Amino acid sequence: MEREAALKLVKEQLTDHRYQHTLGVMETAISLAKQYGGDVHKAELAAIFHDYAKFRPKEEMSEIISNQGFPKDLLHFNSELWHAPAGMYLVEKEAGIRDPEVLDAIRYHTSGRPAMTLMEKIIYLADYIEPGRHFPGVDEVRAVAKESLDQALIMAIKNTIIFLMKKNQTVYPDTFYTYNDLIKKLED
Repeated sequence: MEREAALKLVKEQLTDHRYQHTLGVMETAISLAKQYGGDVHKAELAAIFHDYAKFRPKEEMSEIISNQGFPKDLLHFNSELWHAPAGMYLVEKEAGIRDPEVLDAIRYHTSGRPAMTLMEKIIYLADYIEPGRHFPGVDEVRAVAKESLDQALIMAIKNTIIFLMKKNQTVYPDTFYTYNDLIKKLED
């Protein structure tokens, strides 16, 4: 699917603010893919569709997670995580995207997972550091992303875990597992 067709589909699903965020994620993902040897077209496509299900009703996302083979424990954690797996399913069903690399990058852009692929790392990080994001620590992660994708990812995940813990919110286990996996790879 070409950029303009993808953007048209996505724009219908998002608020104007979220659409601007999506454009920032797209440009950031393209840049990261070029820098780290990822497939630029796949990065562009995954970035465009990463928040496709963001504004779907919680009931619809819950039903997708329950009925489409996703881990049901996800439903016991913050519903902000749900749009990633629900989005993966809906992008395949409604937009006809079948590329597993693109779909998995959408699926794991909120939680991460151990042994993330290059594409998954690119989309996770692009979502975190796109130029429209303004929160403590993001500039440091942006700077590190220019030198090391994995180091920037570690910082982003660590910041997310600390943020959630400070708010007394639960942290999805795959996020901890992702952090541990990346740290272990650095030690090896």
